This record gives sequence, structure tokens and C-alpha cells, in this order.
Amino acid sequence: MPKRIQPLSDVQVRTAKPKDKDYKLADGGGLYLLVTVTGGKLWRCDYRYGDKRKTVAFGAYPAVTLADARQRREDAKKLLANAVDPGDVKKAQKAALGEQTANSFEVVAREWHGKYAKTWSSVHAETILQRLEKEVFPWLGKVDVGEIKAPALLAILRRMEERGALDTAHRVRNHCSNVFRYAIATGRAERDPSADLRGALPPVKNGHHAAPTDPKQIAPLLRTMDTFQGSFVVKCALLLSPLLFVRPGELRHAEWSEIDLDAAEWNIPGEKMKMKLPHLVPLPSQAVEILRELQALTGRGRYVFPCNRSALRPMSDNTINAALRRLGYERTEIVAHGFRAMARTVLDEVLGYRPDIIELQLAHAVKDPLGRAYNRTTHLVERKQMMQTWADYLDGLKTGAKVLPFKKSKGKS
Repeated sequence: MPKRIQPLSDVQVRTAKPKDKDYKLADGGGLYLLVTVTGGKLWRCDYRYGDKRKTVAFGAYPAVTLADARQRREDAKKLLANAVDPGDVKKAQKAALGEQTANSFEVVAREWHGKYAKTWSSVHAETILQRLEKEVFPWLGKVDVGEIKAPALLAILRRMEERGALDTAHRVRNHCSNVFRYAIATGRAERDPSADLRGALPPVKNGHHAAPTDPKQIAPLLRTMDTFQGSFVVKCALLLSPLLFVRPGELRHAEWSEIDLDAAEWNIPGEKMKMKLPHLVPLPSQAVEILRELQALTGRGRYVFPCNRSALRPMSDNTINAALRRLGYERTEIVAHGFRAMARTVLDEVLGYRPDIIELQLAHAVKDPLGRAYNRTTHLVERKQMMQTWADYLDGLKTGAKVLPFKKSKGKS
């Protein structure tokens, strides 16, 4: 004789805690509460229709109470008694009503966006929402977020790929993944179907480090960086990254003994440089101001940007990228190394500096007409003037000053 299932109590449902894997709390008659590892509590009911065992979803607790779930189980039994499949009825009702329930993808996505948008820049938040509205909502917006399968999402991504927007397709997959994970955490889905699509799209081939090069995109990035709320040391490193456009490894390994704030110079020894040659970085007044503030905090130690766990080590190699992610920027939009590409492009195409002057300041291998390598002080006067003009230009972008249009470099001395 089968063991009789003891009906659930409201207390059992309310106090059910997640475990290391999903588990069920049975109520009888096929009804059970599925408790997920993320803490979701989902009502499900198993039944047989014809020769097949099926499951119908009744919603999530606490929106659907124990009493509500039991009533829906009884309604399903009545349908079965009349040879009607409860699952088919539910699907037909959704299709007929065409309404957005509290569990529809669009409703969940907008809820997720509203929750996290305040942690992103306004431009970034608007871009994400526009992508979802254009690429996803027309096809999946009204579908229950917990019922979306990988093939349906892949069909949307393929449309973008076919029209040549492969990079957007990857970003949309990432946005959808965040929505699904939010739905899991809030008890409205059991898994993230986008995880099944890893490798389904060809990779984006980028021959450069991601960075904005249009002044209209640079301006909001700089303003967003000013709002960083993390460690003061990290914020200083973040703000100096576009100003000095040195390699991230060179910045994080900076030592106070290399910096002369009165002369406004940073002399990097050759062993720290990619080309193994010493490099001189003229410091614009904005950089000097940041470093003087930071000196009061870390100036007694070796490193300008020490690790938060030990002042005997520099900050980790991913700190600046992590700060950019925290501000809401994806790695396809900006990485720490990308500030070099940003400076190279704007100094040439907007501000009109000679490419060889720019390349020298980037510490690239530049040779004179006789094939000899330039030393660290070559064109130093021009480089100092360029670095201050660059810093002033970035300040102008942040404050909304007039932005110069892109133009071909004039190759001026």
C-alpha cells in the first residue's frame, strides 16, 4: 500500500529553505512545491494525460499561496475528468488573452532593468533597454520567462547575426542571461536557457582593445567614472587611466620614487616597460592634483596604488577593469587597455597631433629617419604640451564644452 502523503502546512511552505540542489515538498494529488537552490518556491502539479506524464506550473509562492495552488489542482482535476489537458488549457488561455503576466519576459526584464539601472551610467542603461525593446520584446516579451527555451532565444540572436550585427547579438544574449538569472532569484524561472547557447554564435573578431573613440561617447564615460563609489585608491587609478594612457600594468606598478610632482614627470624604468626602454610620462596638472591627494594616503609606502590586502604589493591586474564593470560598462565597450586606443585616435583625428609624437608617448617603437630609436626625452616639449592639451580636452568633454568634430590629422609639429 503506497505511503500516504501528509499535506503541507503554511508554515512548512513559508519556512522552506534552499539546499545544495532543488528539492520537492509534496502536498498530495500531484501538487508539490519545488524549492530551488536560489531560494525560489515554485508550485508544480504532475498529472497523466493519455499515456504521458505531464507537469503544469501554478506560479510562484508567495504570489500564489498554498490555498491558491490547491484550488488550481482541483480545477486541473475537473479538466482531466472531462478528458481535457490542463496544460493545453493554460497555453490557450495565455494565447487568447495575450496579456503580460507578472512572469512574462518583458515584465521581468523591465523589473530587472529598473533595479540595476541606477548603478549604471544613463547612456548604458538606455542602450540596454533599447536593445531589449528592439531585439527581444517583440518576439519573447509576452512569453512566461520560465517557459522560454534555448531555440527560441537562438532564433532572435540569429536574426541579428544574419544582418551583420554579431556584436549586438552577443550583448543581447548577455542581457537576456542577466534577466533569466534575476527571474531565477525571484522564483519565476528554474534555469537560464542562454547558458545552452555558449558557442552557438561565432566569436566577434576584434583587432583592438575595446574603447569609445567618438567624443560623444567618451564624455558620458568620463562623467560616469567620476561617480565611482569604491576605494579612493582605485578611483584615482581609474581617473588617471585616460589622462596618462599608459599600459595598465605600468600604472598599477607605479612607485612614488619614480614620480616627481614638482617637475610634473613620471620616469618609468626600462625593466617595467614592454620595450625594455625607460619611458618618461609628462604629468598634466590634473594628474598632479590627483596624485597629490593620493600621496597623503599611500605616499609613505612603495607603491602609488597598493593592494588593499598588503601595501607590499601593487593592486591586482584586473582592478581597473573590475571598476569599469562595476560602473556598468561591459568588456565589449571599454577595457583598461582601451584608454590607449582612445587617446591615440582622438589625439590624431580630433586634436591633430603628429602620429610620431603620439606613438612616442604611447611608448611604441618609433625610429628616426636613420633608423635610430628615439630616447625617452625626444620631443619632450611637444609631448608635455600635448599631454596638457589632452587633459584639458577631457575636462571640456566632462563639463559639456564644445566638442571638436573628427578631422584628418594635419601633421603639425
